[in-house]
Amino acid sequence: MDDLFQHEPRKPLAEALRPGSLDEVVGQAHLIGPGKPLRLAVESRTPHSMILWGPPGVGKTTLARILARSFDAEFIPLSAVFSGVKDIREAVERAQALLAQSGRHTILFVDEVHRFNKAQQDAFLPYVESGLLTFIGATTENPSFEVNSALLSRAQVYVLHSLSDEEMRQLIGRARDSGTLAGLSFDAAAESILIGYADGDARRLLNLLEQVRTAAQVRGATTVDAAFLGEVLTLNARRFDKGGDAFYDQISALHKSVRGSHPDAALYWLTRMLDGGADPRYLARRLIRMAWEDIGLADPRAAEVAMNAADTYERLGSPEGELALGQAVIYLAVAAKSNAGYNAYNEARAFVKKDRSREVPVHLRNAPTRLMKELGYGKAYRYAHDEPHAYAAGETYLPDGMEEPGWYRPVPRGMELKISEKLAFLRQLDAQAKQQE
Repeated sequence: MDDLFQHEPRKPLAEALRPGSLDEVVGQAHLIGPGKPLRLAVESRTPHSMILWGPPGVGKTTLARILARSFDAEFIPLSAVFSGVKDIREAVERAQALLAQSGRHTILFVDEVHRFNKAQQDAFLPYVESGLLTFIGATTENPSFEVNSALLSRAQVYVLHSLSDEEMRQLIGRARDSGTLAGLSFDAAAESILIGYADGDARRLLNLLEQVRTAAQVRGATTVDAAFLGEVLTLNARRFDKGGDAFYDQISALHKSVRGSHPDAALYWLTRMLDGGADPRYLARRLIRMAWEDIGLADPRAAEVAMNAADTYERLGSPEGELALGQAVIYLAVAAKSNAGYNAYNEARAFVKKDRSREVPVHLRNAPTRLMKELGYGKAYRYAHDEPHAYAAGETYLPDGMEEPGWYRPVPRGMELKISEKLAFLRQLDAQAKQQE
């Protein structure tokens, strides 16, 4: 009787189709194509430390393994999720032993290196510096924020991209050519759906193909169409990390689309974030911020619309309340734009922060007591409502000796066009009053 434990477990499709050379890699042509950095490193047989930065399933681990094989180097993989300083020390000891015994070099691969704290990252720095180890780190997070500067200075950062639709089709073709999809045909619509579900992630695409293959075997199906996929697959969320770069990149894209007056793009990024699981309340708060930062007094209704949308969501929740956020985004995108109020506030805040404490002019001070009146508080104050145009022409409201700063500069758009005209009229009254002094 066969011993069950003597059999090798069947490899997942993603592992079975893992490329063994740069020529077999799908995607990342900007790094592995002719004359590109990683291709040149392999051809020159000159390893160097690097950080591979990109989303999941784009080949970071695969490239690291291929590089180690191409350099005939020992490959020691560590996962920052499960490893600590002890594991790093053991890797260093193993690398030292290999070098002493056979002269063989070691590549230390650290997956999810952003999860190592500073002390852990510092632990292998001396050995990277001495040349004992060539370090290859993989991360889905921006190395500028997640990797310490000492390590960054010793490693070249390479950015990997999500696979394009055409590259995903190449991957499906490779799976078909390998025989793993024998007897199974996919129509064009089914391929497009799978590529959409995979969202640029090669590993996810291969896992989906394996799931479909298994379902087809159980059902005795030979053709895969959209209806079949709808029955055997669950919808995968788009790539979205609520605390990572994807989150902040998409928020940035939403804000810039609103600022750029592009309602369709703004709607796309809003719904993309909602689809990915972003908190609608957070998005509502960001819309209110956009209304004040990029629209301001050019259209004061924008802030009202944003506030009302936030209140509506609180009352209705998801998904009904999301409609209000969507319409608020459209309004903000098409509204007249002005950052005059935003700039004026920032300039005033910067001035006050570095300026001395100036006294309130006597004529602007309140005088609720007899002593204060005797000291001249409020004396010569002109009540604006009693003046022509409800404006005390020539009056000053800034501290004594402070020049007019001119922080608020309304733009010639929307409501601020009218504001600009009014301010110009009031300045004209001030000039006339000074001439009469």
